[in-house]
Amino acid sequence: MHILSLAPTSFFGDYGCHVRILEEARALQALGHRVTILTYYKGNDVPGIRIVRTAPTPWHRDYEVGSSRHKFAFDILLSIRLLRVLSRNRFDVIHAHLHEGALIAGVLARPWHIPVVFDYQGSLTDELLQHRFIRPNSIAHALFRHVEQIADRIPHAILTSTRHAADALQSRLGDCIPIQALPDGVNAQVFRPDVLSPEERAALRAHWGIRPDEPVVVFLGLLAHHQGIRSLIEAAARLKAQGRHVRWLVMGYPGADFWQQIAAAAGALPEVVFTGRVAYPEAPRMLALGDLAVAPKLSLTEGSGKILNYMAMGLPTVAFDTPAQREYLGRFGVYAPIGDSEALACRVADLLDQPERRRMLGRQLRQIAVHQFSWERAAITMTAMYRHLLFGAALHPAHSQQHRDKTVL
Repeated sequence: MHILSLAPTSFFGDYGCHVRILEEARALQALGHRVTILTYYKGNDVPGIRIVRTAPTPWHRDYEVGSSRHKFAFDILLSIRLLRVLSRNRFDVIHAHLHEGALIAGVLARPWHIPVVFDYQGSLTDELLQHRFIRPNSIAHALFRHVEQIADRIPHAILTSTRHAADALQSRLGDCIPIQALPDGVNAQVFRPDVLSPEERAALRAHWGIRPDEPVVVFLGLLAHHQGIRSLIEAAARLKAQGRHVRWLVMGYPGADFWQQIAAAAGALPEVVFTGRVAYPEAPRMLALGDLAVAPKLSLTEGSGKILNYMAMGLPTVAFDTPAQREYLGRFGVYAPIGDSEALACRVADLLDQPERRRMLGRQLRQIAVHQFSWERAAITMTAMYRHLLFGAALHPAHSQQHRDKTVL
């Protein structure tokens, strides 16, 4: 099959949503399918992946995409580019990411009668609220909620990043649209505990000013409010005030300078180290510096794919108790109530005091990541959904006869 992956974001950008888009494309290509990613103008190219980009906005070529009013212009340019791409190529399926992708593809691809699969990664309205782009109970809140409801109904099928999201959508939409959970995956051959030798680990720790005997807590992801960065800083400050010497390696972007100021005001420096952006290929080496990981995400609807990287690295993980994070970690996770930085600090301290428990949890979590969350399994699930829409095939994660590639170049 030839699959058009519609990504209304600046792909590739070294964080969760983009990792999902990339690894899905790689896994589909490994099964013999062809994937073209259509995305915004800005972003990093990835070897082995065909990427088509929009034209830049004439008035603002250098931007950080997030919840921004500029996204309306970016999506118009993406829509124009989509029409040109569809008129010149033949695709079997459009795999649309995020609600904007589902809306754009669901409307504009109709004349070509191409099935549209919506890759649902969380509530649009919840994301806008978490990013403080809209205010609760405002007119904008009501408007975007309505837009979200339309986007949820316009595609031919929905794949969700968590089973919790699939159940929630199923209860709201009923059986009018096929809905299936497609949890994030991880490449356990790349993310593995032995990625660094003891000598390399000691040298890389020294590079970041960390002594060999210091316990290290790692976080890797967007430095956004809804990722719980403030709670992480508060937890670090609490342990420091208690006389606990713990280093916190906080890896990600944007706003590292802003969060550094917050950490300084909280008295959490120099224990908290902000590394800035970490390129995706470097993520395993940086995570290997940790003794345990934290996942203080506050969102109740978004997935939490970074946890699978922690799990594959054999890192015991302390997380806020959200449906997505419990879905991945299960009974081998260590949980704190959402937003409770004091409980987060206590759970981290308890784990640091129990090295044997840390090792046991790390082993169990890696086994789960290896056996249950491979991207190969995800590709089989995606292919089964495509075949269901194209041929009426049953929805089950099994290989079936390869569909003849109908691409017109």
